[in-house]
Amino acid sequence: MTSIGTGYDLSNSVFSPDGRNFQVEYAVKAVEADGTCVAIKCADGVVFAVEKLVSSKLLVPGANRKIQTIDRHVGVAYSGLAPDGRHFVNRGRDEARTWRSQYKMPIPVSSLVDRLGQFVQAYTLYNSVRPFGISAIVGGVDEYGPHLFNIEPSGAYWGYRGTATGKGRQAAKSELEKLDLPNITCREAVKEAAKIIHIAHEDSKDKDYELEMSWVSTSETKGLHEFVPKNLVEEAEKLAKADEDDEDDEMDES
Repeated sequence: MTSIGTGYDLSNSVFSPDGRNFQVEYAVKAVEADGTCVAIKCADGVVFAVEKLVSSKLLVPGANRKIQTIDRHVGVAYSGLAPDGRHFVNRGRDEARTWRSQYKMPIPVSSLVDRLGQFVQAYTLYNSVRPFGISAIVGGVDEYGPHLFNIEPSGAYWGYRGTATGKGRQAAKSELEKLDLPNITCREAVKEAAKIIHIAHEDSKDKDYELEMSWVSTSETKGLHEFVPKNLVEEAEKLAKADEDDEDDEMDES
């Protein structure tokens, strides 16, 4: 009975006899069904890339972004339910605004993530709410340097040099492990992130997608979270497709 959740998946506040919270696990499934998000912590900042699946040709390009700004120096990308993501971002903005009002300085990235992690975890405790159906990647640059964290639906979070969420996360993580992450620059990471998203899209190749990219960098954006210029994104996409064509040609020759 416990293996399928029967009788133990009706409330956040009930654990199964083997210690599982099925509502949280169902939230993770919602994340795994969405497009891939990738983030890379670089020597000079953080780069975000999102595979935003296009569910209809009638949608306006660029609408319903999965990358948003929490504070001027902090960005977030998420996979999962878009309304949950927007609520999460609004809470993050409230936390950043409150910190700036109280301490007259930007909130450190680690402090912001700690507060958001506690907020997400609170939604796993009560019958009147459900867990967040997102996995959020939060990154930014503060006086201590660049930081990158991944917050899960359970409220747990970890610091990363590179991370991925969504449907193609396994393929993306395999590609991230091949990079020289401690020494890569943001400009180099833009090309690598676009390539990784292109590879991860193989799991959803029957659907079109938009590539969203942003960065927060001491060298490129003066510590501000901004979207990557369109010309750089287009160049990165061309390189990603060229690499794929080269690999296909090598396979045909072999």
